[in-house]
Amino acid sequence: MQNGKNLKELFTETLKDIYFAEKQILRALPKMAKQAESPELKQAFETHRDQTEVHVERLNQVFEQLGRPARGKTCEAILGIIDEAKEIMEEFKGAEALDAGLASSAQAVEHYEIARYGTLKTWALQLGLNDAAKLLDETLQEEIQTDKLLTKLATSSVNKKAA
Repeated sequence: MQNGKNLKELFTETLKDIYFAEKQILRALPKMAKQAESPELKQAFETHRDQTEVHVERLNQVFEQLGRPARGKTCEAILGIIDEAKEIMEEFKGAEALDAGLASSAQAVEHYEIARYGTLKTWALQLGLNDAAKLLDETLQEEIQTDKLLTKLATSSVNKKAA
């Protein structure tokens, strides 16, 4: 039951997936920031947009280390998560629950990214790609911090306002 595909190919395909996802996130964050009513949530989205540009740059470096062009491949998962965020923005526009919905959408994005970067870092280490693992871990730690910030915002103000 061998088809010749190995961990390095799986790593590369998953890298293309998260590269596509990060590019989509770059496009979605300004829209989310614009819709957010809470100044803190707006700021969190703007800050994460800047961070995401750095994440894309790190992915470019990982592709370079592999000797591959930095290219994405359609990630249905992130498209679905972003579509849900768009639905919330449409359905809850002007509602008190909008920020709670936006925060929850952003966390769905973060959790997807945390899962992907955690896996990629582990595979990079298994493949002996230590420089790539270091870059992927830097991004992983930032995604974890963003998730913690979103949790703090949601529990301290955004969810209470929605209730």
